[in-house]
Amino acid sequence: MKRCFLCLLLVAFAGANPCSTTRADEASPSLAPRPEEGQLPHAMHSSMKERPVLRVGSRSGDILGADNRALQAAVDYVGALGGGTVEIGEGTYLMRDSIHLRSHVTLRGQGEKTVLLKAPAAVSPLALDGDFGEEQVTVKDPGGFQVGDGVAVWDSGAGGFHTTVARITGKSGNSFSISRPLNADCMVANKAQAATVFPVISGYDIEDARIESLTVDGSSGKNVHLNGCRGAGIFLYRGFGTVIEKCLVRDYNGDGISFQQSNDVKVLGSTSEKNTSLGIHPGSGSQRPVVRGCVARQNGGDGLFLCWRVRHGLFEENQLVQNGGFGISIGHKDSDNLLKKNIVRENARHGVYFRDEAEGMAGHRNRFEENIVENNGHSPDAAGIMIDGETQGVALKGNTIRETRQGEARTQRTAIRIGKKAGDVAIEENKIEAEKEVDDLREKGKR
Repeated sequence: MKRCFLCLLLVAFAGANPCSTTRADEASPSLAPRPEEGQLPHAMHSSMKERPVLRVGSRSGDILGADNRALQAAVDYVGALGGGTVEIGEGTYLMRDSIHLRSHVTLRGQGEKTVLLKAPAAVSPLALDGDFGEEQVTVKDPGGFQVGDGVAVWDSGAGGFHTTVARITGKSGNSFSISRPLNADCMVANKAQAATVFPVISGYDIEDARIESLTVDGSSGKNVHLNGCRGAGIFLYRGFGTVIEKCLVRDYNGDGISFQQSNDVKVLGSTSEKNTSLGIHPGSGSQRPVVRGCVARQNGGDGLFLCWRVRHGLFEENQLVQNGGFGISIGHKDSDNLLKKNIVRENARHGVYFRDEAEGMAGHRNRFEENIVENNGHSPDAAGIMIDGETQGVALKGNTIRETRQGEARTQRTAIRIGKKAGDVAIEENKIEAEKEVDDLREKGKR
């Protein structure tokens, strides 16, 4: 076999045959970055296929334990590595403080086999005034208050966001240091008190966290009420992009699921039931929420409560049934939302209520499409849909609004009621079965 003179020279000097067809990238895969690879938004590296996974269990796992301390240790460890997954095994975990979520950490249980049980609360009046900004409270009865417990402090004038929820970090007699400054003056004269109540799962100032397949049991009979602006079975405050999926929250003395000032939250396939206040409570400027495939039933208040400034949200294929307030409530600056293919049934008041707000603060341009609204109200003046206040731009399209009960049980007698101050309402292609289809209280010139 003849070889070219140049090949022979190269073989002689380099010890290799340049006529071979074997290429370097065929011999070993290239480690060079691929065209689609890019750095993460807030890191100087690309996305990794494997992230930390830590397992917690009462009998087996990387961390052994059956309370909030074991769970928090795992969350903090994974969070310190930049994110990953904490898998919680079957069993009941006693919660004396919240699980405090961390950014980019997924918290995953085994569905109804993984129960986070709220511990019974200690409650005491304050012995001394708690001053705004103070990081210490003094109680009359310190029994049951322990270092490491979650704690809430408030008085009759310091509810809502003025309630302080923190952790007890130290003790000296009847006095306790806490992890956050008090949000308001809590005065003995105004019945100031402290109690070891807190969200069972809590996320403050985080992004891209996930909560999956967990059961939260709030043990409401052994705990005092905590308002939904600062607490719930699952609670987020500035928890941007958090996903809550396939979770069950039950029997919490307050709201089931509440997220405040938290954009782009998704609540998917989750259930909030038999909580003493609201079922699902997005609010305080939470933009672009998605609540899909969820159930809110037998809660003490409204099933779905859009609080303040909830905009551009999607609420789809949910069941809001047998709640003690409205099925769905919309109000203060809650505009440009789509509510579609929901079932709103057997709630104590109106099925859907657009709250009584002045024009600048009303919920405008909300669309209500392809929903079933039936058999709501415990009194004969109930409506399937009640549009109150100076609300404008409501669109009701393709809904089924009906009353199927018999005799005195037929309390959803009006399908759609439009308040006298309401603006334009588009009513199209709805299927209505009611004694009165539309009760329009506006002046004729405004209809």
